[in-house]
Amino acid sequence: MANNITINPLAQELNAALGSCIAGRMLSDLGIRLYFPKGIIAQSGEAKKLGKTANATIGMACKDGKPVILSSLKDQLPTLTSGEAVAYPPTAGNEDLRALWLNAIKKKNPSLANATISLPVLVPGLTAGISYLSDLFLGEGATLLTGAPAWDNYVLIVEARRNATLKGFPMFKGNGFDVEGFRAAVMAEAKTGSVRMLLNFPQNPSGYTPTKTEMAEIVKILKEAADTGADVMVWCDDAYFGLDYEDNIESESLFAKIANLHEKILAVKIDGPTKEDYVWGLRTGFLTFGSKGMNEAQYEALIKKLMGTIRSSVSCAAAPSQSLMAKMMADPRTEGEKLAFRKMLEERYRVVRAFIDAHKGHKALQALPFNSGYFMSMKCTGVGAEDLRVKLLHEYGIGTIAIDPSHLRVAFSSVDTDKLESVFETIFKVAGEMAK
Repeated sequence: MANNITINPLAQELNAALGSCIAGRMLSDLGIRLYFPKGIIAQSGEAKKLGKTANATIGMACKDGKPVILSSLKDQLPTLTSGEAVAYPPTAGNEDLRALWLNAIKKKNPSLANATISLPVLVPGLTAGISYLSDLFLGEGATLLTGAPAWDNYVLIVEARRNATLKGFPMFKGNGFDVEGFRAAVMAEAKTGSVRMLLNFPQNPSGYTPTKTEMAEIVKILKEAADTGADVMVWCDDAYFGLDYEDNIESESLFAKIANLHEKILAVKIDGPTKEDYVWGLRTGFLTFGSKGMNEAQYEALIKKLMGTIRSSVSCAAAPSQSLMAKMMADPRTEGEKLAFRKMLEERYRVVRAFIDAHKGHKALQALPFNSGYFMSMKCTGVGAEDLRVKLLHEYGIGTIAIDPSHLRVAFSSVDTDKLESVFETIFKVAGEMAK
């Protein structure tokens, strides 16, 4: 029993398969109850493979064994078959696409060469992935550590949806990552017996990725926490992965460094093409699990749990997004164009970097460390971030984001390079005039 609700036998079966591994130990009450039903979706999957005479399992209108499609829609998606455009995809995502993404992860992260990790599960965007992880692993009253300041959607998911606590640790000290502040936060939580944390690099809103030296220290601290006997779960939000603009930045994901580090560490990679491949509206992401203490059968049980939360919410992600993404990844033009877009973003970063370096000591705005990603943020002194945002928008037509009362975020990614300097000049001028 969990909360006086009988646990379904299929959930019990998955719980037994997970056994005493770290993923099983860290499940929330909801995670314990979740399972993937052997209902329509599972039975339809079997029929898709074996139903050669007729497949009368799924609620689609078919002709000659293929889904029908309106001409008006087919005209908009001429490269897709009706199956690729409108058929229901598997709950965990297109299997070929999942395999492609696994290969891509390993190619980008050489440290994973000898690690046993799960097959990525496709989710309808990285935000959905974080929400599903919260379903699986955050019970009411649980604590999730993250860097401060943080993306505002974290608190909405963790606290409003799951009634858990998002606890910030100081992200920065001086010009870099606050290693000692991180250590103190992790070790304090380890005393409770378990550590749950969400680390986002490059980070939103700061636009910071740890250096190679800092990342090594982060990994060392996580291992030290696990060595105390605590279970350590790390969600690696890699939304902006690969967009690093300085030579000293760690080029691999934290996930790659800890996925095979310790039996008491469970790493989860939350990534996708959204920012990496410039396809924001396709709403496609992936969750990949890695732990030295887990085997293939346990990964499969955990994936079934994840499929249960997908099935019970959106059922599956959109078919056209998955089909278009697979074709995009196979297109020989893709990598060259991605490099060009990345170069454009780096040029914008360089303009902002030069401006900030030339305006140190400003009385109202102090830039947080930044070296990567889409954004940079500034701490506001003597002026409220929201007041500054409103004045910039209504009097100067410049849109920015007030992250909290004292931090203003600027997405240099969305501003043409030739406008950036004048935009920042205006921001600094107005903030200086408003500062008390």
